[in-house]
Amino acid sequence: MRQLLPDPSPEADLVAVYGGPRAPRPGRPWLLANMIASADGSAALEGRSGGLGGPADRQVFHLLRSLADVVLVAAETVRVERYRPIREPRPVPVAVVSRSLALDLTQPLFAEAPARTIILTCEAADPGRRRQVAAVADVVVAGDEAVDPVLGLAALAERGHEVALCEGGPRLLAQLVAAGLVDELCLTVSPLLAGGGGPRILSGTVPAAPVRLVLDAALEDEGFLLLRYLIARAEPSAGTDVGG
Repeated sequence: MRQLLPDPSPEADLVAVYGGPRAPRPGRPWLLANMIASADGSAALEGRSGGLGGPADRQVFHLLRSLADVVLVAAETVRVERYRPIREPRPVPVAVVSRSLALDLTQPLFAEAPARTIILTCEAADPGRRRQVAAVADVVVAGDEAVDPVLGLAALAERGHEVALCEGGPRLLAQLVAAGLVDELCLTVSPLLAGGGGPRILSGTVPAAPVRLVLDAALEDEGFLLLRYLIARAEPSAGTDVGG
C-alpha cells in the first residue's frame, strides 16, 4: 500500500497515518466514521458494503477498530452485514442504534459478545421488547419518540468511551453529520462501477449546509483509494431521529 499524501512513500505506515491522538469532545466521544463507496458513489453492492472492499480496505477496517473503544452502528446494518462480536485485538463493545428493537437476540453479537453489546433506543420503544433486549444487552434510552444522537453519544461518554467508530449505515451517518457530531471520515473508494440505485454514504437526512472536508492523508492499493478526512466543526443539534 503506497502513500500519496501528505508525504509520498512506496510503503505507507498505517499506524502513523491513522493512529494519531484523538481527544474526546465536550460531553461525547471523538467520532470517526469508516465507509466505502464505489467509484460511481454507491455504498453497497448487491445490498451489502462488504462486496466493495479488498485486502487494503479490510486492513484499515481492523486497524480503526483497534483504535476505538466502542463501535457505533445502525440496527439495519447489523442485520444486513451480519455483525459479530469484536474480539481482536481486544474486545470492544458494539453500540447498536435502534428505535424498533427489531433485532435477532440469538445472534452471536448478543449471545456471545465478550464485551456486552449496547443498545441505544428511545422511550417510544415497546417496553416488553426493551425488557427482552435488556436480558442480553445493555439498553440505554436516549430520546423520547426517536433516538437522539446527542444523547446517545453523551451516554457512551458517561460509560467511559472516548473514541467511537461509526460503521454506518448511510442513514445513521447522515443523521450524525447533520447533527454536527462527526469529527473524522475514513473513506475507501473502490475501483468498481456498481450502477443501480444503491445508497450513497449519506442517505436521507440532509445537512443544513454542505460539510467541508479537509484531506489529511491519501493511500492507494490495487486501484483502491483510502482517504482520511477531518471534518470542520459544527454545533450539534438535539432532536434528530436516528436508528432503525
